[in-house]
Amino acid sequence: MRRHRRLPFGAELVPGGVRFRLWAPAAASVACVIEGDRPRQLAMTRQDGGWFELVAEADPGTRYRYLVDGLAVPDPASRHQPDDVAGPSEVIDPAAHVWRDADWRGRPWEEVVLYELHVGTFSAGGDFAGVERRLDHLVRLGVTAVELMPVADFPGRRNWGYDGVLLFAPDHRYGRPEALKRLVEACHERGLAILLDVVYNHFGPEGNYLHRYAPQFFTERHRTPWGAAINFDGPMSRPVRDFYIENALYWLEEFHFDGLRFDAVHAIIDESRPDILSEIGAAIRRHFGAERPIHLVLENDRNQSRYLERHDGRAGLFTAQWNDDLHHALRVAATGTAGGYYADYADHPAALLGRALAEGFAFQGEASAYRDGAARGEPSAHLPPTAFVSFIQNHDQVGNNAFGTRLSGQASAAAIHAATAILLLSPQIPMLFMGEEWGSRRPFCFFCDFAGDLAAAVRDGRRREFAKFPEFADPALRERIPDPNAEESFMRSVLAWSEREAPDHAEWLERHRALLALRAREIMPRLAGIGGHIGTWRALGERAVRAEWRLADHSRLTLVANFSDASIVDAEDRPRGCCLYATVPPTDDGVVPARSAVFFLAPPGRA
Repeated sequence: MRRHRRLPFGAELVPGGVRFRLWAPAAASVACVIEGDRPRQLAMTRQDGGWFELVAEADPGTRYRYLVDGLAVPDPASRHQPDDVAGPSEVIDPAAHVWRDADWRGRPWEEVVLYELHVGTFSAGGDFAGVERRLDHLVRLGVTAVELMPVADFPGRRNWGYDGVLLFAPDHRYGRPEALKRLVEACHERGLAILLDVVYNHFGPEGNYLHRYAPQFFTERHRTPWGAAINFDGPMSRPVRDFYIENALYWLEEFHFDGLRFDAVHAIIDESRPDILSEIGAAIRRHFGAERPIHLVLENDRNQSRYLERHDGRAGLFTAQWNDDLHHALRVAATGTAGGYYADYADHPAALLGRALAEGFAFQGEASAYRDGAARGEPSAHLPPTAFVSFIQNHDQVGNNAFGTRLSGQASAAAIHAATAILLLSPQIPMLFMGEEWGSRRPFCFFCDFAGDLAAAVRDGRRREFAKFPEFADPALRERIPDPNAEESFMRSVLAWSEREAPDHAEWLERHRALLALRAREIMPRLAGIGGHIGTWRALGERAVRAEWRLADHSRLTLVANFSDASIVDAEDRPRGCCLYATVPPTDDGVVPARSAVFFLAPPGRA
């Protein structure tokens, strides 16, 4: 089995050599510089629409650059950058890799338990091979799908991945493209699906040369937190749209990923119809059809349920969205934090938690004080709970903490136990962040590897960002926030696998395994075909909530959670079924202990 997505641009092997194709509408002349023992500079032919093309004698492994009006640049569709983003690109033969996973048919979405990881810090080796060596741990844990943070080539030696600039090239520090393909194969051999995080809202601030020869790739009509927006809806936007559609199909076809997570789509500005998100989703659904499950997950602060609509019980475009609302409400209930964006949840954490558990979004059109009163969200109760990915930790919520502090450093063990039970037994799709399963205390800092003025701007900008939080009102305290460019910030973030051996960490690990085994046995089989309007909720106090779901087999799952410091009474007299799991043993008289959660499951006949 060989897999090759033939791209309409970049370097593609053809009879007689390699076809090089670049979109450079602002260029007067373009040449391809082929490096090696006999360097060659070959003029490329101008074609309609700003394209330049050349077919030249070359082989896999050939290194090349484009010379655009005298400026040497890498291929924006490079499949491999052996010497970082400013170096030459390398011709890759995708068909050279013989795949061993021809029998892989994917995992149904209702079976998914996601595990988010950063390739560079997940293992001591910091590469694709290091992730592969730890996959058996994930299988034993009960995880069924891996989600890689972005791997597109970024500048420097270390980065979260959201500063990628060459979107078709896995970063060479993690390994060659074949190494990523071997990781995907290794996942499939173990029954693990694997998803990739992609960034289509901006390019990183260093190493992107498109603005020099294709300024039409960007537009000043729209602005983003990173500057001029990508041109998805202006003049000459068709090649831009095709670039991203091809990128999504490339990862899914040539690398056999099972899905994509789309970063911060609220920062993609597109006033055309269909918008680029819809066009990408439709292109993927059309291309793969029923061949295998493809899972498309959004991060979307706008809470736009329109992208998650179901047709005949199946996702029309996108499978699910990260449920920030659930995380924020749960974090406020469990820790009492109220700074920054948590302020929106501070007054009624139980009510917002209940709504997020039962209906998906907590904000479904209500005003957000944090967003200066702007309305946020769309109705979501009609969607199934599997349209939402829940989490209590992820790269953002740990790494965007000033010191990269994990939940283990912010909440009591009892509160974390209750939150973990809610995460792993509720019908939304759960996601763990690397190391969470053993209660790792290693921070996950924000890190990058810029130099000069850019490094100073990133460091100072991050410290200014935290001025919005009351605990960092003092400028002296903000100066203690780690410098993202310091190597120490990266090294402190590398997982310490030896932590698992300590008794308290081993206890957390066993707890996660037990909860995931319970989910696999009692919850997953009841999710296939689940519909919408199946959840209800009721606040039991300022930080206590009761939620119920009618599952696909008509059984009823009930959660009673109390994050307050005192016991409360759940006066509901309706039968709740048998106790499925309790962080603190429940009582018969409806008393719910402080900082506890209990699940009940009533079979169909009693639901």
